[in-house]
Amino acid sequence: MKNILFFLFLNLFLPGFQSLLAQSSKKIVIEYSDFADVNQTEIPDALLLSGNVRINHDGAILTCNKAYYFQKENYVKAFGNVQIVQGDTLYMNSKYAEYNGNIKQAYATGNVVMRSPEMTLATDTLNFDRKNQQAYYNTNGTITNKDNVLKSKSGRYYAAEKKFQFLTAVTIKNPKYVVKSNHLDYYNNSGHSYLFGPSTITSDQNFIYTEKGFYDSKKNIGHFLRKSYIKYKDRLIEGDSLYYNRTKDFASATNNVKITDTINKGIIKGHYAEIYKQKDSMFVTKRAVAINLVDKDSVYIHGKRLLITGKPENRIVRAYTNARFFKTDMSGKCDSIHSNQKTKLTQLIGKPILWNFDNQMTGDVMHLIGNDTTQKLDSLKVLNNAFLVSKDTLGTGFNQVKGQNLFGKFKDNKLYEVDIIKNTEVIYYLRNDAHELIGINKNVSSKINLTLDGNTIDTMTFYTNVDGDIYPEKDLPENARKLRGFIYRGEERMKTKDDIFPPEENELNDKIIKESEAEMKKENVPMKVRKETLDYDKNNPVSKPVVK
Repeated sequence: MKNILFFLFLNLFLPGFQSLLAQSSKKIVIEYSDFADVNQTEIPDALLLSGNVRINHDGAILTCNKAYYFQKENYVKAFGNVQIVQGDTLYMNSKYAEYNGNIKQAYATGNVVMRSPEMTLATDTLNFDRKNQQAYYNTNGTITNKDNVLKSKSGRYYAAEKKFQFLTAVTIKNPKYVVKSNHLDYYNNSGHSYLFGPSTITSDQNFIYTEKGFYDSKKNIGHFLRKSYIKYKDRLIEGDSLYYNRTKDFASATNNVKITDTINKGIIKGHYAEIYKQKDSMFVTKRAVAINLVDKDSVYIHGKRLLITGKPENRIVRAYTNARFFKTDMSGKCDSIHSNQKTKLTQLIGKPILWNFDNQMTGDVMHLIGNDTTQKLDSLKVLNNAFLVSKDTLGTGFNQVKGQNLFGKFKDNKLYEVDIIKNTEVIYYLRNDAHELIGINKNVSSKINLTLDGNTIDTMTFYTNVDGDIYPEKDLPENARKLRGFIYRGEERMKTKDDIFPPEENELNDKIIKESEAEMKKENVPMKVRKETLDYDKNNPVSKPVVK
């Protein structure tokens, strides 16, 4: 009986109501209410509805405890337990709401909650534009989905794209990390985040900074493009482009790569690197160089490829191919370098050559041995075909010593004593205190001991089966002043740290730096949305339950 009276009331006071039902796509339709009334004094031109109110507009259902319907304006004010449902995918609940049927916009306030299958948004006040399928708020909101909790001062939700956009302070809390940014686009179906401007990702394992990046919270992978770095407790990784996999604790970096050991002050550079944190290893190429501090002096190690493995106390550095190293008082080159931090042994493998000041040393195998206590160079071994050469300080000749093996001792990282044993030969230019040439010493023996003072040989002692003489310069022809196998390679000596790089790698370096500088001068714009984000629902369809 009550429902019959309600519809009689609508026909008496709202002529044409039946025609409104026929035009439900444009006009708001009152489907049900326990009571209805008109009070021109209190609410002019409005229909007052109360009790189980149900209103329909173009596919959206609004229910509430009480409502004022303004027919002329096609407008509704709803009070108490308000819910607006769009299809079966979007629900909005609040204490109070207003809905404009002409422009299809809703305004809700008072414990507003918007829900979809992927997320829940809670805020105090929310505007929802049904025409453009957008919701926005400026009253602090919390978005919750399966993986994350997002909090921001304001935000906009694009329902069709399932995307939130935040242009003020936003925080994403995940059990494994926290993201903070002032400009973030978050796709709640895929868990993809697009960061723009100063942004951080903080976890127990590391700290990530970027001003342009992407992060997939489901796969735990990220890609960061501008002023980006990853900071561990003992390591800082920088590069123009960084890729990060949190599950594998793996990172790769491209262009202007710099990896800093913040504890041991070591630095590794290149233009491509792969870092495996769990294995304490990294691979670096494209003008790769490892820089280590040794007694207030830096040692630069280069190879076409660098492979560093192990924790600092057990670290092994491998440089290959065309390996080179430079230190202010020493440099060298070979096919590959193998340096073991635990044993303090550095091996120069494959046609090694070493320069200590102006002294050139070659041999089949060369080892540099460090002192574990002082952390300085201790000794040198040159095995098989050892050859020591230095230019005569005033003339055009060369001092030469050769033998089967050479053993050297260092003091304060400077070679000060050398023993050359077995089948030794020597050619040495003798000069007096006035630097006048006395003669040329040419002899053979079983062993030679040399003491050095920087660039020059200070003393020379011969042992066992010594055979030779000191010749006046005029009595020793030019072709007799060079030992068999003598090759002077002074033009190959590296005199600065930049000499360790071959020309083609320097050209690559200049090109990359030029391109990077040009890129940094460009206006920073948000990252383009990836195809995997746009096609996420298509590639990850939700299975529907089987009806039996």
